Amino acid sequence: MPALSHPFLLPPPYLQKHRERAAKHREKGVMKGGQVTMEREIEVPNPNNGQPCKSVTLEDLTGKMADFAKERDWDQFHSPRNLLLALVGEVGELSKIFQWKGEVPKGLPDWKEEEKLHLGEELSDVLLYLVRLSDICGVDLGKAALRKMELNANKYPVKQCNGYNGYNTAEQDV
Repeated sequence: MPALSHPFLLPPPYLQKHRERAAKHREKGVMKGGQVTMEREIEVPNPNNGQPCKSVTLEDLTGKMADFAKERDWDQFHSPRNLLLALVGEVGELSKIFQWKGEVPKGLPDWKEEEKLHLGEELSDVLLYLVRLSDICGVDLGKAALRKMELNANKYPVKQCNGYNGYNTAEQDV
C-alpha cells in the first residue's frame, strides 16, 4: 500500500492537484493604503446551516470522518500505519508554528488572527487524524482518555505531586 499524505489521506494520484488547489487558497499579500496585509481567500462553510453550533463530541467527529472517507472510497488507504504517519506529519506542521517563538503566553495575546486561524487548522488536522486512527483501531478514544486520566491521578497523587512536574531535578524523593 503506498504512503499517503495530508489532508485526510489523499491518494497519491490526487496529491499534486490537491496541493495546487490548496496553494490557491493560502494567504496572499494584498495592498491596502500602501501596506501589504494578509487576507484569506477561503470561505468557511457553516456546518449547521446558519443554526447555532452545538458542542461536538468525539462520536460526532468519528462518524463524520468515517463518512468523509467512505464517500471518497479512501477506507482502502486508512490503515493504522498510514493514519499514524499522517498524524505525525501533522504534529510536525503544528510544531512548526511554534518553532522559534520561545515561550508563548496562554491565550496567545500577541498573535495575529491569521496565526490563530492557522493554529486552529493544524490542531484540527491532528485531532481528526487521531480520531480516525482510534476508530480504525477499534479504540473508544473518550473512554481511553478517561481511563488514562484515572491512571495518572493514581500515579501522581495531589499530595505528592502538587507543584512538582514529575521530572528529575536536584530535589529527589518528592
